[in-house]
Amino acid sequence: MKPSNLRSQSVFVLILMFAATVAVRADKVDDYVRAAMQKQHVPGVSIAVVRDGKVIKAAGYGMANVELNVPATPDTVFKIASVSKQFLATGIMLLVQDGKLSLDDKIGKFLEGTPDTWKDITIRHLLTHTSGLVREAPGFDPLKIQSDADVIKTAYGVPLVFKTGDKWQYCNVGYFSLAEIIRKVSGKPWGDFLAERVFTPLGMNSTRTTTMTDLVPNRANGYAWSKGKYQNADIYFALRPSGAFLSTVNDLAKWDAALYSDKFLTKATRDQMWTPVKLNNGETYPYGFGWQLEPAGNHRQVRHGGSLPGFRAEFTRLVDDKLSVIVLTNGDGANAASIAAGIADRYIPDVLPNRSVAKVDPKIFDPFVGQYQPNPADPTFIVIVSREGRKLMVQEGTDAEKQELLPESETDYFMDDEPLLTYSFIKGENGLVTELAVMRGKQQLAKAKKIK
Repeated sequence: MKPSNLRSQSVFVLILMFAATVAVRADKVDDYVRAAMQKQHVPGVSIAVVRDGKVIKAAGYGMANVELNVPATPDTVFKIASVSKQFLATGIMLLVQDGKLSLDDKIGKFLEGTPDTWKDITIRHLLTHTSGLVREAPGFDPLKIQSDADVIKTAYGVPLVFKTGDKWQYCNVGYFSLAEIIRKVSGKPWGDFLAERVFTPLGMNSTRTTTMTDLVPNRANGYAWSKGKYQNADIYFALRPSGAFLSTVNDLAKWDAALYSDKFLTKATRDQMWTPVKLNNGETYPYGFGWQLEPAGNHRQVRHGGSLPGFRAEFTRLVDDKLSVIVLTNGDGANAASIAAGIADRYIPDVLPNRSVAKVDPKIFDPFVGQYQPNPADPTFIVIVSREGRKLMVQEGTDAEKQELLPESETDYFMDDEPLLTYSFIKGENGLVTELAVMRGKQQLAKAKKIK
C-alpha cells in the first residue's frame, strides 16, 4: 500500500475515533440531563454548549407544554428571568460607550424625586447590587402592569438596608432603576433600545420582552411540582426589568459568540463588567455588572442564573476555556446552575467542586432538627429538617421528597447530587440554632428562620 494511502487511512481512523468520542460524550450529557430532570421534576429543558463561539451541542429534552404534548427543542422560548440582567447592564454600558452617561453618575440625575438617603447611589452601585436599596419595591404587584418609575417610587420611603457601598446584596429595585435610566437617556423604551442595538443585529429573533398577551411562537409553559404531579405555575402579568426577557438557547448562543468580539462591547467594557466589585472597606465581592464571577473549581467563570415562577435559567461562561453552557427550563424545582455545571464538567474536568464527607458524631444533628420558615409572608411553606438514624434529612416543603444532607463540617452540609449548594446552620448568641442558609459559593440564595 502506498504511503499516501496509509496516511489517508490514518486520517480516516482518527476521524472515526473523534466521532466516537463526541458521540459518547453527547450520550453522557443526554443521560445526565434526563436523570437531573427526573430527580428535580422538570418537564422540559433546552441546552446549548458553545465552544469558542460555535455551538457544538444543542438539544431539547422533555416537554415545552405538557398539556399539549409539545416537545422542548433548542428553539423553545423560555422566560430567562435574571439572566436578563446582563442585557440591562449591556444597555447601560452601550450608553457609557456612547458618552451619554458615566458609571459614577448619581442616579438622582435621572430619577425624579429620589429621597436624600439615595443621594450617594451611583449607576455603578445599581449594576453591582451594592446600593443598599431594598431587594423588592413594596409596590411591585406581579398581577398589575405599572410603569417602572411608579414601582421604583414605592421604594423611596424604605430605609436603606445598609450604607451604600458597604455590602453586596441582591437587589431587583436597582435593575428597575437601570431600565428607567436607559429609557430616560436613550429616549425610547428600554426593550426597544436593546432590540435595536443588540437583538436585531445579532439575529436573536426569538428574544423579546416578556408578555403574557402577545402570541409568541414556540413558547414554553411554566410548571410547578406539587403533591406528586405537575401543575401550571403562577403567572406574572407585570414586566420586570430585573427578569425581563424571553429567549432560546440558540439565541443566547449568538450572544455568547458576540462576547468574543468588540462588535457591541469593547474589550475594556467587557473587562469592567467582569471585574469583582470593590466595597467601601477595600474588599471585593464576586459580582460585576450583571454577571456573577465566582470561579468553577480552578476555572475562571462568568455566569448568571434566573428564577421566575415555573422557570429556571442558567448562562455559564468558562472564559479561559472558551466553553459556555446555556440551560433553560420550565420547572420550579430545576437547579439550572447545577445542570449547567454538570454538563460543563463532562467537557472540562474539575468544574464541579470536589466535596468530601466529614466524619461527625450524628448526635450533632439533633440541634438542627426542626421546622424552618423561608418567607414569613408565606407561612404554609416550611423546610423540615429531621434525623433518621445516622442521617440528616431535609424536606423543602411538606410535599417534597426527603433528601440527605452530608456533613462537610459540623455546620455546613451538601447533597450528593447538588455539589454547588451548601446548607449552613447558623447559631445565635445563645448557641442555639436560629437559621438555615442556602449558599452557592459566597452568594446566599435563601435563608430560613427556625420556628420549631
